[in-house]
Amino acid sequence: MNFGERGHPARNPSRLMTSDLGLENWSVISERGCEASSLTYEEARRLVHRLAGEGRHGLCIITDEAASRMIAPGVSPVSVAIPNKV
Repeated sequence: MNFGERGHPARNPSRLMTSDLGLENWSVISERGCEASSLTYEEARRLVHRLAGEGRHGLCIITDEAASRMIAPGVSPVSVAIPNKV
């Protein structure tokens, strides 16, 4: 077993990061607001690429939790189709 500081088992940060990226808890925002939510990071990345190609500005990938703080109650994110390939 690999031990880190203070004798505790060392965490594998890359494993934790990879698993978080695969979860459907990412949102894409733009200057217009929230474009889509509940995406994997890869889906969000493809959407950002597509929207940038359409001339959209202010694109950013954030967690759904952060996006929920930006959306007014009762307002749904803009619905967009996410392409399978870029």
